[in-house]
Amino acid sequence: MRNIITVALIVIGSCPLAMGGQLPLEPSKQKGQNVTAAYEGWYRNADGTFSLLVGYFNRNHDETIDIPIGTDNRIEPGGPDQGQPTHFLPRRNWGVFSIRVPADFGGKQLTWTLTAHGQTTEIPMHLKKDWEVEPYEEKAQKNTPPRLRFTSGGAEQQGPPMGSSASYEGTTSEPMMLEVWAMDDGVIVDPFRPERAIDPPVKLIWSKFRGPGEVTFESSTPEVSKEDGSASTTATFSEAGDYILRLQANDNSGNGGGGSQCCWTNAHVEVTISPGNISQ
Repeated sequence: MRNIITVALIVIGSCPLAMGGQLPLEPSKQKGQNVTAAYEGWYRNADGTFSLLVGYFNRNHDETIDIPIGTDNRIEPGGPDQGQPTHFLPRRNWGVFSIRVPADFGGKQLTWTLTAHGQTTEIPMHLKKDWEVEPYEEKAQKNTPPRLRFTSGGAEQQGPPMGSSASYEGTTSEPMMLEVWAMDDGVIVDPFRPERAIDPPVKLIWSKFRGPGEVTFESSTPEVSKEDGSASTTATFSEAGDYILRLQANDNSGNGGGGSQCCWTNAHVEVTISPGNISQ
């Protein structure tokens, strides 16, 4: 029988904590632990709609877990698929995806249910007033998230993921080139400890978000050029199919979350992989 735990979350600043039942933020172990959703708050869109910002906490230090969309990975009502990941990296991951809800969402809520290693957690997502976040600017120091472009002269993306930022096609027989341009406003988060700033001022992390096979990156953390902000790597796919990759860009706050929603950017890219050429 599954052990179902409904976890209530509260916010201190913009960092979620858990209360009641088995704490999803209790000490992690190497493997064998569950995954819980992490609702990080909501923000307003220019068209009057709202976006729910969501991450997760894989309580394992080393184990990556895949949970297909369905009974064990569902968001309801309206799901089970509302853009959530199926590939869960170890530890805490912030701002992984967002869900746009209509202007009249009001007092409704969505619930993300995840089951891993026989343990189920359910996390509600809503528009309660004290959960509003500001993902595009940190008020005190006016720090803003890094800006990403997926072509040299393309449109910039900044802040939480919104749909697909780019689309690629490839085969299983050839590594796929991934190129991006990353920029930042240069605001030093801790002016009393400038040595904590990263150089170059944006750190990139590529990872798998969804897909049927394994994805191997030449470098999951490609170096960003100080001259023009370009960074490139390759990805190799073990199986044909449709994938989504996630690119996280951190500024000199350095950790991609925790205490401030403003200072990192997450982007999703779609990849379609066909079978490679078969030798005759």
